[in-house]
Amino acid sequence: MSWFGLWWVWIVLGFSLGVLEVLAPGYIFLGFAIGAVATGVLVGIGVLGGTLPATLLVFAVASLAAWFITRKMLGKQAGAAKIWDRDINDE
Repeated sequence: MSWFGLWWVWIVLGFSLGVLEVLAPGYIFLGFAIGAVATGVLVGIGVLGGTLPATLLVFAVASLAAWFITRKMLGKQAGAAKIWDRDINDE
């Protein structure tokens, strides 16, 4: 069995990305970490098994969904650039 079929590899990858998220704040790696843990759980319970493309597709979809959900829950970052849509001199 190759590395992508081992559930614990995905869990370790997820926790490693979680540690990387703590070291580099900004919610960059959080979606990937959640996606890797979700993929590890699916491989572990036997729902997902088989080919590398299928496993990577599940990882990508789970990571993207987790990223959108965390962005919705956590909102805009405090240090993000503000976009001005109105000028004070327009009146």
